[in-house]
This record gives sequence, C-alpha cells and structure tokens, in this order.
Amino acid sequence: MQHVQTSYTYRDLVERLFNLEVLAVPPVAGERSGSFSSFDRSSVYNEATSRYENWGANDDGGGYIREEDSGIVACELDGPGVIWRVWSALPGEGHIRIYLDNSMEPVIDKPFRDYFEKFSDEGCPANFPNIAPTLSRGRNSYIPIPFQKHCKVVLDKDWGSYYHFTYTQFPNEVQLPDFTGKFDKDSSIALAEADRLLQNRGRHRPHQHQPHNDRTVSLSIPAGGKSVALDHAGAGAISMIRIRTELAHQTEDQQRIALRQLVISMKWDHEDKPSVWAPLGDFFGSAPGIKPYRALPLGMDGNEFYCNWYMPFSEGAIIEIANDGPELQTLVIDIRTVSMMKEQADKLLRFHAKWHRDAFLDLEKERYVEGGDRWPDWPLLLAEGPGRFCGVHLHVYNAWKKPDQDADTWWYGREDRKTIDWWWGEGDEKFFIDGETFPSTFGTGSEDYIGYAWAAEPPFPIFDSAFACQPYVEIDGNGHTSVNRFHICDNIPFIQSFEGFIEKYKANDWEDGNRCLYASTVYWYQARGTIDRYVPIELQKRIGYDTLNDEEPTYKNAKLEDSL
Repeated sequence: MQHVQTSYTYRDLVERLFNLEVLAVPPVAGERSGSFSSFDRSSVYNEATSRYENWGANDDGGGYIREEDSGIVACELDGPGVIWRVWSALPGEGHIRIYLDNSMEPVIDKPFRDYFEKFSDEGCPANFPNIAPTLSRGRNSYIPIPFQKHCKVVLDKDWGSYYHFTYTQFPNEVQLPDFTGKFDKDSSIALAEADRLLQNRGRHRPHQHQPHNDRTVSLSIPAGGKSVALDHAGAGAISMIRIRTELAHQTEDQQRIALRQLVISMKWDHEDKPSVWAPLGDFFGSAPGIKPYRALPLGMDGNEFYCNWYMPFSEGAIIEIANDGPELQTLVIDIRTVSMMKEQADKLLRFHAKWHRDAFLDLEKERYVEGGDRWPDWPLLLAEGPGRFCGVHLHVYNAWKKPDQDADTWWYGREDRKTIDWWWGEGDEKFFIDGETFPSTFGTGSEDYIGYAWAAEPPFPIFDSAFACQPYVEIDGNGHTSVNRFHICDNIPFIQSFEGFIEKYKANDWEDGNRCLYASTVYWYQARGTIDRYVPIELQKRIGYDTLNDEEPTYKNAKLEDSL
C-alpha cells in the first residue's frame, strides 16, 4: 500500500514512471502538475470582461515566458518539483540550458537535439527506447529531472520549434535528490530496469507484491441482457483485468459493431450509478473494433484485451458486461483482486472511466461554438475533486469526399500543396485546475499532446509506447483515427475541480458533406462516495454515426433498457 512520501531517492522517482498504485493516493495541498509549452501567447483571459480573447490562435511553435541573454526562458517554476516529460517536434542545434536551485551554472548545457539523443556525459547515442521514444517524428524524454528550490529552462538561438515541459510540484516539506546532470551507477541502472519493464508492458501478468487472488470467469451474455463478471464483498482492489474473445474470427465490421454493443460497467461500495461505463473496445483504449497496441495501463490484440489500472474499494466491487446487440456474446475474463484492510481502502480514491460524445454538461454551450470566446474548446472531462486526471482515449472520425483535383504527391498532397484542408489535430489541450481562469496546461496541438509530431504530413504510421499510442489511422488519413495518452508519472492532481479540454477546429459537419466527430474515454480518480456527471449513452448514438451517408443504419435493441 502506497503512502504519501516526504523524501524521494532518484530510484523512487523512476518508479513513478510505472507505479499505477500511487494514482489512487489522494492529492495533498501543495501538489500540482502542469506543462510549459510554446503555445501562442496571443491567447489571453481578459479579467475585466471575464472572457477569453484569441482563444483559437494557432501560432504555437515559438511562444515563451521572456527573452534572456541569447535565448528564451521556456520553463520556470519553484520547487520542490520534477520535470517528468520533455517533448519537441523539431529540436535543433541551439542549446538547452537547465538551471536548478538558483545556481548560476546549468546542470545541462547541450544542443536541444542532443537532449533526446545523448545520455549523461556519454559519447555514444542514448539507448532508452521506452523512456525516451521517438513517436512518429515526435521526440519524447521521460527521464526525471528533480529540483528542490527552483528550475529554469533556457533555449538558445536555433533551438528549433515546439516544446513541452511537463512537471509536478510537491509540498514544501518534500525532499528530492540532488541532480547534477550526470547519472550515477544506481540511477543509470534504475532507468535501464524501468525501460525494460516498460518494454514488456502487457506481455505478462503484472508482478504483485500484495496478497492477491486470480479468478477466471466464462460469460455468456444474452442479446439485450447483461452478466456479472465480478461481485466481490468487502475491501480490496482490482489490479488486473484480461478479457479473451472470439471476435478476431469475425469480420472487421462485425468487430466494430460488437465492441460498441458490449458495454463494461463497474460500481464500487454499493453505489447506485457506475463509476466506470464505456463500450468494451473503447474502455480498453482503441476504436473502432480491435486495433492492436500495447501501453502500460491498457492494451489489446486479436485474442486478448488487458487493463492494469489500480481500482480500490471498501465495501465491494461489481463488474458487469451488458450486451445491447441481437446475438449472444461469449467472453473469458481473468480478474485479479488484491487484499486490503478497509481502513486502508477508505483513504484511497476511486477509479472512474466514462465514454462520451460532445458532453458539454452544464457549460454555456453558446460560448464554445465558432464565434464564442471559448471556441474551439471541446470538453474531455469535467470533474470535482479531490482526484487525479490520468489520461484519455480519443476516437476521431474525420472523413471527407475525395477532391476533384488530383494531388501531386501522396494521396492529398503535403504542406501548402494539399488538395483539401483535412487535418483535424491542430487543437491544443487545456487543463484548468481548481478554478483557475487560465489553464496551467496549454498545449500546442493534439498530436503534440499525445507525443508525436507533424501528423498532417504523410505517411501516417501506427505506433505504440508505454504512455502514448496511435493504434490506428487510415493509411491516407481519411476516416478513423484512434489515439491515447496516459498520465502516470505526470498525472494531474486536483483538490476542487478539473476541467479538461482539447481544441476541435473542425465542426461535426464541415464543408460540403464532410464530417469530423470525436468520442472520448477518459480515465481519472476521484474521492470515495462521490459521483461523476456522465451517464450511459444509448446504442443508437454509439453505432452508425461514423459514416458520410445521410441515412444511418438501424439496430435491434437500440435503447439501453436500464442505466446499469
């Protein structure tokens, strides 16, 4: 069982890269996470009018805090804290200089490109493919940089374009290890061990230190009915779910429909409304149908889906699978429950996951349409604290009619010679914590948030990693895209509230007969005994909307008969 720490070694920080149990620990006062990025500084909040100005501005490649000497200050914050993730779309030869604890000498001073390609003071290229992956042109590093009092990052002339520095600040009493820019033997080995663990993600049942029980259940779920996969009395935690299906033997269309007809729901502690509700495929992090990938908390292939989220409960847990389709479905489910005293479980947060489309809830929707001051924000999650935001799976259906003009290159051209302006992903992520009026996380593009880059330019690969994946994209970009981003070390704690948005520049219907539709499954933790505001979605809104045809198909059992 994890407790709030007041002292960390470097090995402790590395463990945060893969420790899923700590996500259930409630945040404490003084714990905050956010991101510094190169977002367009013309986007501002006007305190006099309580309105946002230039909120959809998109010159996101070179914003900064201030100029200093020959460079720009890209990141500056007080400690104690850790920079968890550094990302760039185009790191150049200009130096990155990182100053810690008010020192006049940087602990890191090297070309920004080398930050991703070299490790410590070694001459050979770095070799952490899972901790520092290149994902479809995007450069990522999850090598922790701790500081006790202060951190300042300066990027010198010719540093490149686009950056993110994702961080956590801890309460003042927390003691963090000294960081010199060089890695001692134990720290280097800890990073190597973490990289190996992340490489093996999803391939084996996770190692469990606590006493636990593994059970296997075979379910036959009748058409229009539901079956109970787990009804566990007392306190404990679910630490693994693995589901095997026969869907791989069906056609792709049958897979797509079945994985939206099947719904997984979970209830903790005798609650009336489920804390988890999502179509089965979407819950496991991909759509439409079975799109193989491996991440740390979730993954799937043609035979099995896995979930490693840590899900505590004090007075019982119920997992149900509903079948809103017209045919019997069979599943084999492995579930691991961890033993825990009720007194321990009472202190932990509860896991939530919900699927939705265009759920603005109680927001003033007129402010979010084009012309409104909050356009182009699209809500991912609105939640009340305390809790932690831990990630999202985003299914994008962006489809268009083939242009009459034939492109010179690829399918629809590239750069400024495209035959159609089709790209959906310019939108920045914006996370407002505890009522702040300007988001402490303000990104530079949807693919940048995930961890890749230049995604409007072909070719369009699929990829996976421990924390960020694109399980699917159409070979020409026209149609379905499935992406996910998981915040493990860089989870975002909130005490009062979390309001998370991703910009969506294209309307649901754009130009002449084209469509751009979002559906998201969001993963977070919130306090025991509290409910979220998301409700189950009827089948007719889960299936058939992702088409350019005006007439949507009709399905049997088209309405949910109860709210699970």
